[in-house]
Amino acid sequence: MSDDLQRVPLSVLDLAVVPEGATGAQAVRAAVDLAVDLDRLGYHRVWYAEHHLSPGVGSAAPAVLAAAVAARTERIRVGSGAVLLSTTSPLVAAEQFGTIAALHPGRVDLGLGRAFTPPPQREGDAVAPAAVPAPERPRVGARVVDGLYVPAAPPFDASDSVQRERLLAQKRVVGASRTPAAFRDELELVLGLRAGTYAEADGTRHVSPPVEGAAFDLWVLASSAGESARVAGELGLPIAANFHVSPATTLDTIAAYRAAFRPGVLAEPYVVVSADVLVADTVERARELATPFTDWVLSIRRGASGAVAYPRPGDAVPWEARDAGERALVADRVDTRVVGDPATVVARLETLQRVTGADELLVTTATHDPADARRSFALLADAWRRPVSPTPTAGAVPVLVP
Repeated sequence: MSDDLQRVPLSVLDLAVVPEGATGAQAVRAAVDLAVDLDRLGYHRVWYAEHHLSPGVGSAAPAVLAAAVAARTERIRVGSGAVLLSTTSPLVAAEQFGTIAALHPGRVDLGLGRAFTPPPQREGDAVAPAAVPAPERPRVGARVVDGLYVPAAPPFDASDSVQRERLLAQKRVVGASRTPAAFRDELELVLGLRAGTYAEADGTRHVSPPVEGAAFDLWVLASSAGESARVAGELGLPIAANFHVSPATTLDTIAAYRAAFRPGVLAEPYVVVSADVLVADTVERARELATPFTDWVLSIRRGASGAVAYPRPGDAVPWEARDAGERALVADRVDTRVVGDPATVVARLETLQRVTGADELLVTTATHDPADARRSFALLADAWRRPVSPTPTAGAVPVLVP
């Protein structure tokens, strides 16, 4: 690690994980209690995701969680990672977060993201792969980039019938009938309403009192080098790149954003990179706590109901007992999860920061026992404040923890 490396701020993405045997209400209360800890520990911001109808995720209403946490904390920024424009209009999202910002000015982030939903299938139609576009992914295998392990993209089939039906069923229950406009138009609507200049093509002007002049920052979340990254750059907005969800595409996402960047809301690019992290007092303990993660990710990518309630460590299927298909489907996330004692985790996060050029790291931690997650965040905060690690041996590869 170069001597001039300065560690960037640390932030948290909280999914309000629902452990096996617990309830959603307990997970939400635990999330708010955790935020109080994060505020005290010095984390820069805490964001809440939007996931619907997933048994293992309690974060479904990021604006509500952000408001509750803002009222319980003093310094930490609060926001969304992200409000999904497939279910919520940009106007409603901006009014929600503008209202929070009126009460907590200068502490609020509105993160917006696009979500893929397959088109409805007409009765009698065959499911053609061309009708369900696959996620944009680089056509490369696993590689090491300046010490950072970048996995191959998983063999995820976007036309898989189980996944397709789950997404369509969720859309029916959620009632998301809106058809999003072009992503740039959605973002410009928020920016125009905040500036008090928004007008439709025919000249009709619109004003939203909670949004006009609102003291929130607008963010874009992206998992590929596609439209989200490009538009964020063109509008000069900050971006959060999802290494914890799509590690195979993160470097391409960041490169596309930087290439498209033009001064706008920001004068210079600002990149947050997410990472799945689990810290314990020893490497052995961290690995033990990490064992349910594979089952959890597998349920997200293959299960008919989405993320299951987070399993207990003792109930997890050992990695070596899994078939090759299961391993291939989840290896990218398992191998890039940053697991270990404080020194191990900090060294790998330093590598992630250096290789991606991140201005900030966004960590997310899933455990069965909320106390283990709180301990992980405390250990990481303490270790991150210590002096920067010495330069590693050239070509060193991060230790993988399958």
